Amino acid sequence: MTLLDKDGVHVTADGEVATVTLTNAAKRNAQTPAMWRALAEAGRVLPGAIRVVVLRGEGTSFSAGLDRRAFEPEGIEGELSFLELARGSDEDLDAAIAEFQQAFTWWRRPDLVSIAAVQGHAIGAGFQLALACDLRVCADDARFAMRETSLGLVPDLAGTHPLVGLVGPARALEICATGRSVHADEAERIGLANLVVTPDQLDGAVADLTAALLAAPRNAVVETKALLAGATARSYDEQRAAERAAQTRRLRDLAGLGD
Repeated sequence: MTLLDKDGVHVTADGEVATVTLTNAAKRNAQTPAMWRALAEAGRVLPGAIRVVVLRGEGTSFSAGLDRRAFEPEGIEGELSFLELARGSDEDLDAAIAEFQQAFTWWRRPDLVSIAAVQGHAIGAGFQLALACDLRVCADDARFAMRETSLGLVPDLAGTHPLVGLVGPARALEICATGRSVHADEAERIGLANLVVTPDQLDGAVADLTAALLAAPRNAVVETKALLAGATARSYDEQRAAERAAQTRRLRDLAGLGD
């Protein structure tokens, strides 16, 4: 069932699985503000039954980053150029960036698990979109790079928090400040990629992971995801208390004593 098809974003649902596909393959799925609005809308149109969301890109690249026309004086047709945005007030610029970030923030919702299927380029905004997901399955030709710093910018699409969480602040700084490429084998070694396979195995690997995630009861996965997501912000004793509270809910639910 098709839920959305606009501005380079195609969303379908099949039972408990939704697939979000970037469809601008001719431009290596370069991102635009219109695509970001469509990605944000994708999160809003998902049926409540969805448990797993798969994010993929058509063609040979996941996403080669931002459409560079956004930095040109004339900008992208129908959009303010970033140069024009920069001339606005601090409040207006903050609001514009906050709107852009909405495309990247819903993927870690507690009620679902998101998987980025990454092949080819995942550059800049493409890297941050892959980081927005809970899990990343990569083809062995995947190449990540955070090029914002080399353009005089910073990564601002909600990617810095998950990157530091995955690889630590020192390695995250080195990756971002140099803008170098992180190839698939290194990505797996440092924790950016959960699994690396050949390009022809990518769809099958994602399908296998999706099936494994769906095999466990939904509420158990939701509770476990919440426990892990909050673990670094809690002390050891606070985490133990959170585990006890979660397990109490699960046991009562299994015994038919839940709310």
